Amino acid sequence: MLKNIYNLGDSALYCDFGNDVSKEINLNVIKYFQILKNNKIDGITNLAPSYNKLVITFDLDKINFNEMKDKILNLKLTNVSLGQMKNISIPVCFDDEFSLDMNRLTNKLNKSKKSIINLLLDNSYFCYMTGFIAGMPFLGDINKSIKMDRLETPRVNVPKGSIGITEQFCNIYTFDSPGGWNILGKTPLEIFDTSNEKKPNLIDPGDQVTFYEISKKEFIKKKDEWLF
Repeated sequence: MLKNIYNLGDSALYCDFGNDVSKEINLNVIKYFQILKNNKIDGITNLAPSYNKLVITFDLDKINFNEMKDKILNLKLTNVSLGQMKNISIPVCFDDEFSLDMNRLTNKLNKSKKSIINLLLDNSYFCYMTGFIAGMPFLGDINKSIKMDRLETPRVNVPKGSIGITEQFCNIYTFDSPGGWNILGKTPLEIFDTSNEKKPNLIDPGDQVTFYEISKKEFIKKKDEWLF
């Protein structure tokens, strides 16, 4: 549960749930995020959950650190609804054009491309958080046998839709962006829809994600159809 609450500058604080990265800890972060969001405490300007922390920014004209801390400590957590957590299946094409780091992985892991793909697909991933770029989901936990460090030299540009892995996580690039994750494939699915103001994210913290393989022909054919 909540370990401590620390000041973060003049108008922010963070709730510390520990140093470990686990589904159990992250669900506690999501629980506090959800109840604070639902309670609509006057003065809160933003809530930003991460793996094991929750950053809260507030308006100093309406509330100060000690008042905000007291409100958090007095929250009633019984019967907290975590909302509608979804099971989402994501199509991925592993064609050589999209598998930018597959050769690197096969060499360093001493596994075949097919083996790496199967280990990625034969798993269910928990969304710990979204961030870095808008809507990018951080999905854990990958099979330990394909855990990999970041690239020694990050790319200047990773194409939108790329599926990457590093350490215990898998992610999906929602925009063209610099990045140092190991890229295994690409999805045609729109993960973050800028035209949808009410619900731009396809994947939210707490959702479960699985991947399935598609051919390059299917990727091209379906790209314009796979919008959420």
